[in-house]
Amino acid sequence: MAITADGKIAKTADHFANWTSGADKKMFVEKTKSAGVIIMGLTTYQTIGRPLPGRLNIILTPEPEKEQNIPDSLEFTSLSPQNILIDLEKRNFSEAIIGGGATINGLFLKENLIDEIWLTVEPKIFGEGISLFRNADVNLNLELIETVQLDKNVVQLKYRVLK
Repeated sequence: MAITADGKIAKTADHFANWTSGADKKMFVEKTKSAGVIIMGLTTYQTIGRPLPGRLNIILTPEPEKEQNIPDSLEFTSLSPQNILIDLEKRNFSEAIIGGGATINGLFLKENLIDEIWLTVEPKIFGEGISLFRNADVNLNLELIETVQLDKNVVQLKYRVLK
């Protein structure tokens, strides 16, 4: 996830992520295409406005039957995070990227289903806005795996979730 220096992923729920750097976007595309699947909530999907090409887009929504699936590209589901991962593993996916928003991030974190957290810290401050995780009352410890400078003013922090 890309975050501001004050830890926000957006100003509002429908805030398009055009504030992130080209370096973050390039890394995001490479990593999500490599994994082959990205999981996000309906609001995040609607903000993007289309399936991200070259990877399976799994969209969590309470009413998936109202949406149109596209084979090998776009699937809507109301499965639990655990069951989504079980289904993806049966389909030979070895990793999945959680692409937000804050509620979806919180669901996976609360169920202890996140192994690594990659944060691209952008040189921006929103002051107010949406935090990285919502509805996840947890107390997790992280181990810094790597720090990468993606651009002159952009760093990526890679953490392992200690379980």
